[in-house]
Amino acid sequence: MRLQDNFEYYARIHGDAFYARCGNRALTYADANEEANRLANLLISQGLEVGDRFAYLSKNSLEMSILYHAAGKAGAVPVPLNYRLAPAEWAYIINDAGAKLLFAHKDLAPAVDTVRADLKTVETCYAIDVTPPSGWKDYAAALATQDTANIPDRGVTADHALYQMYTSGTTGRPKGAILTHGNILANLEQMRNVISARMTLGDKILVAAPMYHAAGTMVSLHGLHSGAGVVIHEDFVPGNVVDALANDGITTTVLVPAMIQACLVMVPDVKDRDYSSLKAMVYGASPIAEETLRSAMETFECDFYQAFGMTETTSSVVYLNAEDHVRALKDKPELLLAAGRAIPGTHVRIVNENDEDVPVGEVGEIICKGPQIMQGYWNMEEATADALRDGWMHTGDAASMDEEGYVYIQDRIKDMIVSGGENVYPREVENALFEHPAVADAAVFGIPGEKFGEDVMATLVLKEGESLTEQEVIEFCRTKLGGYKIPRRVSFMDELPRNASGKVLKKDLREPYWEGHTRRVSG
Repeated sequence: MRLQDNFEYYARIHGDAFYARCGNRALTYADANEEANRLANLLISQGLEVGDRFAYLSKNSLEMSILYHAAGKAGAVPVPLNYRLAPAEWAYIINDAGAKLLFAHKDLAPAVDTVRADLKTVETCYAIDVTPPSGWKDYAAALATQDTANIPDRGVTADHALYQMYTSGTTGRPKGAILTHGNILANLEQMRNVISARMTLGDKILVAAPMYHAAGTMVSLHGLHSGAGVVIHEDFVPGNVVDALANDGITTTVLVPAMIQACLVMVPDVKDRDYSSLKAMVYGASPIAEETLRSAMETFECDFYQAFGMTETTSSVVYLNAEDHVRALKDKPELLLAAGRAIPGTHVRIVNENDEDVPVGEVGEIICKGPQIMQGYWNMEEATADALRDGWMHTGDAASMDEEGYVYIQDRIKDMIVSGGENVYPREVENALFEHPAVADAAVFGIPGEKFGEDVMATLVLKEGESLTEQEVIEFCRTKLGGYKIPRRVSFMDELPRNASGKVLKKDLREPYWEGHTRRVSG
C-alpha cells in the first residue's frame, strides 16, 4: 500500500467532503486529488524519475498538504525545507539532497535568490502564490497546463521513499532521514490505534505545528489518512489557535509544549472558552512542565496524549495515552514525567554503552525497533551504521524505564552534565525550576567549573510582572534538589532560543561560556 491509495479512495467515495482549508482557500477531496494529479504530472514532465528529489520551501499551506500525495503518485521524493533557516542552510540541504526542482512559497523566493548561484543541482524554480521573480516560473500557470486525471502507475511500492526530512541539526550538520511509504503508513496506523478518539469522516484536525517538521507532517497526514478534514494555520499564533479550537469544530490537534504554554499564558480568556468539540490534544517534541500540562488539561478538558519520537522514527515510538493522564491526576502524579510506553508494534529498550539492557530504574540510552524506523541517512553510510545497529535505532536520548514499561526521558545524552563525578540531567533541574510560580520557561546546561569540572547553569524566562534574583533561585532549588544538582549560576532572558521543533537550542546558550575551553559536550 502507498500513501496515495487511501487518498484516492476517499476522493472516489466522498469527493465532495471537506479536505482542507488554509486562510480563505478550501478544497474538497475531489479538488485536492485533481490538484495532486496536476502536480504529479508536472514533476514527471520536468523529467523527474522515481526516486529523484525535489525541494519545497513554504510556510504551512494547502500546497504542502497535497505535495506528499502528488509525490507518491509520481514516485519523486520531496525534501521539505525549514523556512526559518538561513539561505546558506537551505543551499546545503538542497545540494546534499541533489534536488532537481525547487518550489518556494510567497515571499521566500527572493531569499533563495541570494544563494541561487550556489544551488548545484536545481534545474528549475517555481514561485507559488506570488508573481515570480526573474528566472522563476509561475507555479499556478505551470500546474494549469497539466492533466487532472489519475496518472499511470509508475511502479511505486511501500518500500520506495516518500519523503526525505532533514534533522534539526542541533548537534551538527542536518542529516537527511529517508522515510518510505511503508514507514509512514505503519506509524499512521499505530497512532490511529492508540488515540481512543479516533479520527473519522467529519472530524477536523488543526495543524499549527510547522509542516516541514515530522509532527506537523504526520498530524496532517493522520487526518487525511482517516478521511477527516484539516484546518491549516500558516503560522502559529496563540490567539488564532485558541479561536480555532473554540469556534471551528476542531476535534484533534498536535502542539509542542512551547505552543501549549503560549496559548495558556498569552491568550487572556483562554480558560473562559468552550472547547466541547475538542476530543484529543497530542503533544511532544520536547519536555513539558508539569504545571503547564495540568493547566492545559484543566482548560481544554479533552483527552491528552504525549508522543515521543524523532525525525528518524517517522514520528512516534513511545506514547502516554489518555488513561495514563487521568491516572496521573488521580493517584500517580509521577506519570506526568513519563514519555509513556512503547507504541503497539514497536520494541523499546534502555541500554548501556555496550547495548546491554540496564536494570529497571537505571538510566541508559533509548533504542527502538519497529516498522516506522527510517531506512537510513541520505549518502551517510557511517552515520546510518552508527544509528541503526542490528536493526535498532539509537536515539541518543537518556532515559530510564520502570517496572510497568513507562519510559522516563532524562535528557539528550550529550546534554548530561558531569559535576564532581555526578551525573546531572538538566530536565530534572528544569522540572524543579518550573515549580516556582514566577518561572515561565527554563533551560539548564553545563558550563566550565574550576572545582567540579562542570557547573550547573540555569537560564530563566520569568512570567510577566515577576522578578527573581540569582540567589532566590538557588535557595528555592535547595528545597527541591540534591546539592550537586543546584544551579551555581543563574541568568535571565526574555525568550529562550528554540528551533522550529520547539526544542531549546542549548548549544547556543552554552557557546559563550565554553569559548577558550576544551569542551566535553559538543552538542
